[in-house]
Amino acid sequence: MAMGTNEAPQPLVLNGDVTPLEELSPEDQEELRNLEKELQQLKIQFEKADTVKSRLLLDKLDHEEHKKQAQDEMMKLLQEEHEFSKELENQKKRFEQEALAMEETNHQLRHQINKQKERLEFKRSESESLQQKFKIIAAIPEKAVKFIGVEKEIPDHKLEEDCLHIQGQFSIIQNPALTLSGGQALITFEEEQVAERILKLARCPVTIDKTKMDVKPSRVALDTTVKFEVQLNVSLKKIEVSNIPPILPEERIRDKLELNFSKPSLGGGEVENVKYNKDSGTAVITFLHTGVAERVAMKNTYPLDMGLKNTYPLDMGVSQVFVSLCTEDRLRKFQTFCGTSRRTVLLSGISDVLDEEDLQDNLEIHFQKPNNYGGEVENIKYNAQGQTTVAYFNEETVASE
Repeated sequence: MAMGTNEAPQPLVLNGDVTPLEELSPEDQEELRNLEKELQQLKIQFEKADTVKSRLLLDKLDHEEHKKQAQDEMMKLLQEEHEFSKELENQKKRFEQEALAMEETNHQLRHQINKQKERLEFKRSESESLQQKFKIIAAIPEKAVKFIGVEKEIPDHKLEEDCLHIQGQFSIIQNPALTLSGGQALITFEEEQVAERILKLARCPVTIDKTKMDVKPSRVALDTTVKFEVQLNVSLKKIEVSNIPPILPEERIRDKLELNFSKPSLGGGEVENVKYNKDSGTAVITFLHTGVAERVAMKNTYPLDMGLKNTYPLDMGVSQVFVSLCTEDRLRKFQTFCGTSRRTVLLSGISDVLDEEDLQDNLEIHFQKPNNYGGEVENIKYNAQGQTTVAYFNEETVASE
């Protein structure tokens, strides 16, 4: 119990005897008071120490709780880290598998692309070969035309409409051909039966100028040929313009075309419609009246003023464009066929024992004789060694396959 400063002095107990404080000497009393003060201080210190102890115990308990919570959170984080690492590893494996699958797909696609490229290259080569094979380069001869009558009457209200176009139709027939090498001959008989008899022979023993040779007969296999029709439609109100420089926006170029081709001083006329193609640099211009398109097309070139003389050089500000009548063509009844000649036989293995003309005459005489299984010869052509000749056949003499 804490002692107050105003409390009455307590008697001193020594060995079970109570000794009043007044009976003590002043020194003992002073010492007793000092001891009491010291005891009081010790009690206060003890209470403080006990309080500190209690606080430390509470802090310890609180720290242990926090430590447990921290340990739980750390274990939870470790578990999440483990699960995340596991998921990350699974994703890595999935990505690797997807990458391998994509690589395999890319490899297959590259292989397919290469195959398609090879196929395309083959098709292009085949197309070029067919184009070269079926390409026809020939000048159409001039032919006098005589008016013999009106095919059909055209009403007056449709006369102008029908006169807006020139229509034509052309039939193209390619004659079958055969390339004749050196030491070969083509012989055409008047009758098919004679050619069939010769073709049944494995070889034909022929003696020319005391020289014996075994001539091999074979059927004539002709190259593939074509026949088709071309329909041509030439407009008398439209022209096609090319070589247009793309130096202005599309709408402005269209306006410049309409403005330039409307000038009568340059041969133009009133424009009905303009169709401009920016990618090809071409345009189709339709005039309102007939006669203008023909007049402009006869010039072959036409000055196109872009209105940029101060911005571009003179050759860019005013361009020379190409003009021509607008034509439409259509291919019809395209047919390919191949066949063999009914009355013609190919003879191979011939030696140049005479000059070309004499050897040809001797061959004709040999195959005219019935005892050589021959017959009347209509035509014969021998090709000497070292030469190449192309022989053409009429369609009537060819049996289509």
